[in-house]
Amino acid sequence: MAINSTNKSKIIYTFLAWSISGLIFFPILWTLITSFKTEAEAISATPSLFMFDWTIENYSEVLSRSPYFTHFWNSIVISLGSSLLGLLIAIPAAWSMAFVPTNRTKNLLMWMLSTKMLPPVGVLIPIYLLFRNFGLLDTKTGLVIVMTLINLPIMVWMLYTYFKEIPNEVLEASRMDGATIFDEIFYVLLPIALPGIASTLLLNVILSWNEAFWTLILSAANAAPLTAFIASYSSPEGLFYAKLSAASAMAVLPILIIGWFSQKQLVRGLSFGAVK
Repeated sequence: MAINSTNKSKIIYTFLAWSISGLIFFPILWTLITSFKTEAEAISATPSLFMFDWTIENYSEVLSRSPYFTHFWNSIVISLGSSLLGLLIAIPAAWSMAFVPTNRTKNLLMWMLSTKMLPPVGVLIPIYLLFRNFGLLDTKTGLVIVMTLINLPIMVWMLYTYFKEIPNEVLEASRMDGATIFDEIFYVLLPIALPGIASTLLLNVILSWNEAFWTLILSAANAAPLTAFIASYSSPEGLFYAKLSAASAMAVLPILIIGWFSQKQLVRGLSFGAVK
């Protein structure tokens, strides 16, 4: 039976999609498998993918050596705290740019986006000195602030894009009914743009959870999240690959599970307004 060109294209695209997905997922799979090996098997010159003596010793040592749940709680507080604080700032900012634009709105948006192109090390010294002077070093509050600031341009851009897809007539009708700015944002705009807001929140949680540069610089023990927890398994004596893999698996699995269960909401939010 002959395969028409449409079916051929579907097969090719499906194969490419699965191939790319496999390439992206393979490092995670390799890390997960390595976490169940002994250190000798992990550094073997000819490592086996499945044929080895499986062990959970690495997880036991990681849990006994480090306060994993303290780091886990810090990651939750920092990622959620920065995401919620970012929304409080980004929603009114995006609303004003989308519905009350000026001649400089596009320039302002481009300037905000350009700040993401600045290497973090370029502002390391002034931020470190500010945090030291204000007593924010190794505090969850300090990390919430810095995570909010570094991700705020992306949040404003995403929300601005979503808000621009909402007909201005809807807001004008609410104003004619006597709605204040507060009523307009919270009772009209937010319910309509909820998918976009939810995806923006989820994306910021993921970005904050995975941030390593600032967490390693600005935290030590009290506020260290899971990224610092992973880095603690790198020592002058070398890398403990099996234990490092176990620590990495314990750090990334929570956010992978969240992403898996919220993928429909995330895709729905990212495609919000794509089809009119």
